[in-house]
Amino acid sequence: MLPPTIQRVAVVATGVIGASWAAHFLAQGLDVVATDPSDGAEQRLRDSVAQHWPTLERLGLAPGASTQRLRFHRDLEDALQGADFVQENGPERLDVKADLFRRMDALLPPEVILASSSSGLSTTAIQAGCQHPERVVLGHPFNPPHLIPLVEVIGGERTSPRTIERTMAFYTAIGKRPIHGRKEIKGHIANRLQAALWREAFHLVEQGVATVEDIDTAIAYGPGLRWGVCGPFLNLHFSGGAGGIRHVLDHLGGPIEDWWKDLGSPTLTPALKARIVQGVDDELAGRRLADLEAARDELLIAAIKGKAQAWPGE
Repeated sequence: MLPPTIQRVAVVATGVIGASWAAHFLAQGLDVVATDPSDGAEQRLRDSVAQHWPTLERLGLAPGASTQRLRFHRDLEDALQGADFVQENGPERLDVKADLFRRMDALLPPEVILASSSSGLSTTAIQAGCQHPERVVLGHPFNPPHLIPLVEVIGGERTSPRTIERTMAFYTAIGKRPIHGRKEIKGHIANRLQAALWREAFHLVEQGVATVEDIDTAIAYGPGLRWGVCGPFLNLHFSGGAGGIRHVLDHLGGPIEDWWKDLGSPTLTPALKARIVQGVDDELAGRRLADLEAARDELLIAAIKGKAQAWPGE
């Protein structure tokens, strides 16, 4: 059930991430007021919501969910009127975000949470110009937010514990799986984990160990299937049989450390970039990206539903 104080969400900036957030909030039975100053923003938003809606219907709509509960204002002040929660999705530039949060902070009562979808900026820096920095928090989704449950919640130096608690409760209530990052760090949590894998993937291509398609196959039909069920630590625990993760670390800790020492540190040279691009083109082999995206979403919907039914704690 939604926290009773949060019924209307303001979505500030409605690009790919903002539009996806708006669709998700609507599907959860909330009122959404969106704002974006760019030309044609309202029509693009409504088109995106309409495109996402069949997927959300298949995942299951909350009582009262409707695209008719979407309102749009070009002016920021109008859009924030009566908002109980703000999800900001503006350009990934500190000067733009800091100014935007300063303006929003001045317009809204201090109990309204201001959350940023920033993928890499510091919450401390974003909240620096606010009179009520305690209500500013990171609410970083994984793309696309209307489909992927993960949200990273990270406070800045002046964010209050109460804001973290309320933000975690809100995202949980609307079907998200929030995690609380205890410290600010560049790239947050999930993107750093991705970056570690990307680094070695690029290194293996650079060294001629494997093709782009080989690496995608290795993950998609190997550990990626297990990672879709549970994370790296639980997978290690399963690998240890009755002895669990303690057994794995006792017996494989040394070899794992040796692998760490041998991991590469590639540089994105023009030659490596060209090799990766060509590798992806070869892997696609003329298949339409839109068709592959649709197939990916079908599998994700099935996986999300199946995991909710079969996996403990979902």
